[in-house]
Amino acid sequence: MALLYKADPERGRHWQALFARHAPDIEFRQWPDMGNPAEIRYLLAWQPPENLTGCLPALDVLFATSAGVDQFDFSELPDTLSVVRMLDPAIEHGMIEYATFATLWLHRRIGDYARQQREGHWQAHMLRPASEKRIGVLGLGQLGTAIATHLVSYGFPVSGWARTMRDVPGITCHAGQEALDDFLASSDMLICVLPLTGDTRGILNTALFERLPEGAGLINIGRGEHLIEADLTRALDEGRLSGAVLDVLRNEPPPRDHPFWRDERILMTPHIAAMTQPETAFPVLLDNLRRHQRGEPMIGQVDRQRGY
Repeated sequence: MALLYKADPERGRHWQALFARHAPDIEFRQWPDMGNPAEIRYLLAWQPPENLTGCLPALDVLFATSAGVDQFDFSELPDTLSVVRMLDPAIEHGMIEYATFATLWLHRRIGDYARQQREGHWQAHMLRPASEKRIGVLGLGQLGTAIATHLVSYGFPVSGWARTMRDVPGITCHAGQEALDDFLASSDMLICVLPLTGDTRGILNTALFERLPEGAGLINIGRGEHLIEADLTRALDEGRLSGAVLDVLRNEPPPRDHPFWRDERILMTPHIAAMTQPETAFPVLLDNLRRHQRGEPMIGQVDRQRGY
């Protein structure tokens, strides 16, 4: 029985050592050296190879190396193939850290102070207390819930929105399209942690920005295709939004002539909010492998109808 790994080779060496130490009965192979494909039942990958059925005829499970699976084209995957998201605790911790940093960057106007330093300009700005800055978390899955709960400890009033109602202690929860307007109207800072689906693609657009309080801040740590980039520039120019922190973009990296490079109202980072760490992800992956071997449900299995 073998598992094929197809992602970053350097991390692959860490994965290989972990399998050798803790699960020697599962042979670890690294793409493209896959040996006999008929022996491979598991694939751990960012992107599967083309012609997956022909390439890996005995494949039972595709494990994503990421918490999201929107990089997969499900129309190209066999209907019988199980797809499982990566549930690495390090991803949750990383997302909490990044969301906290981005929230405080906007809340404390650090972008303005960085610009003033470059200009040799010394000026303090009035600080709005955290208790008066309302945070809205768009998406209350595992990551969104963890972020929302953490930000409450800083004194921010936090609300969250999801397709279906959630009950999160300390968080004002909204659900469904009928509640979206009220949620947005109470979000002085909006954090997008949605999965990318047909319904959420392009959701961060002019129509949504117009429903936020004037001068709101935007943080996108979901997916780049959630955002209509020209609409963000327009909202900043019109004063509808005051600033944005973006860890994801439609094209990564953006072309050198992309306006975001030169826009001091926007902080861009190269998709680094959270990264899968083999050492912390391995126990979760191994537990799912053992579950599959025992014929038990796996944790994080993707519902293809919902896309996550």
